[in-house]
Amino acid sequence: MPKPRTYERSDLIKAAMEQFWAHGFYATSIRDLVAVTGVSRHGLYAEFDDKHGIFLAALESYLETFVEEAFGRVEEEAASVREIRAYFEHLIALAEENGLPGPGCLMANSMVEVGPHEEAFKAVIQRHLDRLRAGFARALKNGQVRGEVNPLVDTEQFAEFLTISAQGLWSASRMISDAAHLRAYVDTLLAPLEP
Repeated sequence: MPKPRTYERSDLIKAAMEQFWAHGFYATSIRDLVAVTGVSRHGLYAEFDDKHGIFLAALESYLETFVEEAFGRVEEEAASVREIRAYFEHLIALAEENGLPGPGCLMANSMVEVGPHEEAFKAVIQRHLDRLRAGFARALKNGQVRGEVNPLVDTEQFAEFLTISAQGLWSASRMISDAAHLRAYVDTLLAPLEP
């Protein structure tokens, strides 16, 4: 008779997500995941099939928690440049609170590490990038309607620019120890939007 499960799946995924976030997919072994989750190798395989399954669950959890909390404000119906700035500030303040340099963004890290090599991971990362692009574009269009964004700005192209720039900013946060540098970058990034 199988042993009853003695862990919460959400706690397991959170612990695995933090391990992957700090060390990456390839550098994290099943032994590492057993150590951080407290769940046996057999238990991990029974729950997720393999390390790929654990990582996919970690990516989805990251999207549902960190990304939703930070980016949800940009996706609000009335969002504009203020909410875009608040998105960047929220994540910079969080990184500052947790200590810079920090682990960066799990999605940005994964885009570089596994995106080119693992189709299942690439699909999740692409969905994340598409979400950012769409949210930025709508907020920029709202800003133009209200006169808060330069009417000459191509909102679709600038949304793409913000999406790519955000990934670079979060990657840079792994090397930068002063949040003022990150805030100065955001100021420069958003300056062309001014009417």
